[in-house]
Amino acid sequence: MTQHLYILTGASRGMGLAMAEQLLQPEHRLLCLSRQVNPALTVKAADAACTLEQWPRDLNLGAQAAADLGEWLSQLGRTGLASATLINNAGVIARIGPLSASDPADLAQAMRVGLEAPLLLAAAFLRATESWRLPRKLLNISSGLGRRAMASQAAYCAAKAGMDHFTRCIALDEASKPHGARVCSLAPGVIDTDMQVQLRTAHAADFPDQANFVQLKAQGLLSSPADAAARVLAWLARSDFGATPVADVRD
Repeated sequence: MTQHLYILTGASRGMGLAMAEQLLQPEHRLLCLSRQVNPALTVKAADAACTLEQWPRDLNLGAQAAADLGEWLSQLGRTGLASATLINNAGVIARIGPLSASDPADLAQAMRVGLEAPLLLAAAFLRATESWRLPRKLLNISSGLGRRAMASQAAYCAAKAGMDHFTRCIALDEASKPHGARVCSLAPGVIDTDMQVQLRTAHAADFPDQANFVQLKAQGLLSSPADAAARVLAWLARSDFGATPVADVRD
């Protein structure tokens, strides 16, 4: 039986965990890279007869994670695979506040996890699988904040804007190849995750939009991680995936 390979970062909680759970199918092979291994996911994978590997990786060290992924893919090879997909989902926000009051180390970590690691992992994935004559997809989980500015969110906005733009560049690269990968940087909507808790509980003096995020929760306008994951995976499965390199799941 051939398998569809999925590589997913940030799979230990939130929408990433929900995507991992929904990808647990017998015809799938799933590799998750997260800061921590999720034992419950291992149990669910066994119940679903799905091949699962979990790597505890700090994406603050993106170069090492990318090197590990490239080596693993080279050893794995394409035999027995029907397709290969990388989903760059992991991301963090720096401490909320204006850039002038931000900690340099905190900013650097946010940029490494949110921009550098996805870029390096994408490069490793595309390089290792370039000779594979099978469908390949790269899905970068972006944000509406990559397309509009927000006070006190400089690092997060910059990381997501950079993700959008390097995805556009990859799309041009891959379009010129006879068996190029299809790529998309997708905003998943507003989701009820730990990140939203950080935004809602920030000090209003540090974060002018704090009240807006409180209202989103109060008015029930946040998607659950499971619902958001289902919409993202449905977008990934579309026949025209990659036709628009930067998209929004609400389009």
